Amino acid sequence: MRGLMQDYPLTLQHIFWRIEKLFARKEIVTRREDGVHRYTYGDCAARVKRLANVLTGLGIGPGDRIGTLAWNNYRHLELYYAVPCMGAVLHTLNLRLFPEQLAFVINDAEDKVLFVDQTILPILNRIAGQIPHVEKIIVLSDGGDLPPHNLGDLLDYEALLADAGKEFAWPVLDERDAAAMCYTSGTTGNPKGVVYSHRSQFLHAMAGLQRDTLGLSETDTILPVVPMFHVNSWGIPYGAGMAGAKLLFPDRWMGDGAALLELAREEDATLLAGVPTVWIGLLRQIEQTGIALPTVHTIVGGGSAVPPALIEGMDRHDLRVVHAWGMTETSPIGTVARPRTWHSAEQAEVMRRTQGPPVPGVELRIADIDSGAELPWDGVAFGEVQVRGPWIISAYYHDADPGKLTDDGWFRTGDVATMTPDGYMSIVDRTKDVIKSGGEWISSVELENAIMAHPKVLEATVIALPHPKWQERPVAFVVPAPEHRDQVTQQEILDFLADKVARWWLPDEVRFIAELPKTSVGKFDKKVLRAEAAPIGGE
Repeated sequence: MRGLMQDYPLTLQHIFWRIEKLFARKEIVTRREDGVHRYTYGDCAARVKRLANVLTGLGIGPGDRIGTLAWNNYRHLELYYAVPCMGAVLHTLNLRLFPEQLAFVINDAEDKVLFVDQTILPILNRIAGQIPHVEKIIVLSDGGDLPPHNLGDLLDYEALLADAGKEFAWPVLDERDAAAMCYTSGTTGNPKGVVYSHRSQFLHAMAGLQRDTLGLSETDTILPVVPMFHVNSWGIPYGAGMAGAKLLFPDRWMGDGAALLELAREEDATLLAGVPTVWIGLLRQIEQTGIALPTVHTIVGGGSAVPPALIEGMDRHDLRVVHAWGMTETSPIGTVARPRTWHSAEQAEVMRRTQGPPVPGVELRIADIDSGAELPWDGVAFGEVQVRGPWIISAYYHDADPGKLTDDGWFRTGDVATMTPDGYMSIVDRTKDVIKSGGEWISSVELENAIMAHPKVLEATVIALPHPKWQERPVAFVVPAPEHRDQVTQQEILDFLADKVARWWLPDEVRFIAELPKTSVGKFDKKVLRAEAAPIGGE
């Protein structure tokens, strides 16, 4: 017997319907050079329909890929709705990729049209003549002269919208059709394409509204610092649209702690979302200026493990960090660290520092790195995290890495973790970063967290380097806090760690550097460190 419910397609058109019909008066605020740009969801919806007419006039049809090379701003949000709702595929381009990787992803996706922020044109110009599938390039411009380029004739976004029709008849879409694409950051080999369906984006947005997930609400004012070119800004723009939340966009000031603090303060932000390196900078700005953020109830941290010292630092200013885990292949929300009712106050604080249990809609298991056998949830055994669910990848675009799925259909994440009996995941490492010394495993993440708790340390990361006796040994790279530069020593760090980790975990060396290399999405780039690091005991 089958149910007698309507076969209603779960598409992004429904979220667009909500922002146009239900939340037309809610604000979208974007930081600009000369202040802020302020308009409403209703204004956005009107421009989205004009943009859909522009795309149709350019010959864009179902399934065509549209690339965006843009910051977090209101024009990028318009593309988030117009492109997938008309049946095309939004391909957000990571502007921090190496030029050859950027050219690769544009060509691999066969992007037909590119939309580029005016300030980003120099980045696109580096690959001029290398992207043959691109027919038109449209500049998202605030006016003024364009920077020099070799990209041929460019079209102006605002001029195209001004000449476009005001109404657009949205086509009927299949919920399993592609809505968006995002490529991995290419830390090993070429980036791999992940293709999100309308259904997956719809369900992921609804998950973001759940109280035990992100809890996005119409009452919120949300500042997504995570780039809109990275995993659709963790799905927050669509979740905010579904809920009707006010949105704040930092444009190109995403890494500017002072600018973020000013925007969050002046607009009464309630929820911020971004990677830990962003929050390290924001926390320093708060501590240096004494400026408070009294309306902020949640700071979502993800992309890499949030150091406990950062959580404690935010707690001192009544800013509650909620730890989340996910990746491009998981849309990205996989787990969120919300304590349960049965946890004591002390247990709740411990649980906050984990990555949390899988959110509704996601199932998770851990498997032995070598044998693949499923491991128990005992808080001790650690293995590779494997996930499945309606917004988890089933294959990469062009089947780029078929070995990432198990025989029974689970996605192999490459993260290594333990699981408590209650289902709380604690990331131990990446499979490529975990250190095997003398046949025993060492967690670089745990070492990093311990080092970053030192009051004189700003940032720290740990990598494995070859060792003639032990196969591999940990080496720490440490950035001292500016006020303690040249005042902290290797022995001071080792003494600090002595009662926090096993003796054989202690780094063979602590190397002090001015800045840690970071990936295109703000994570510490261990690949660069490994490639450039001198051997243990070497020069």
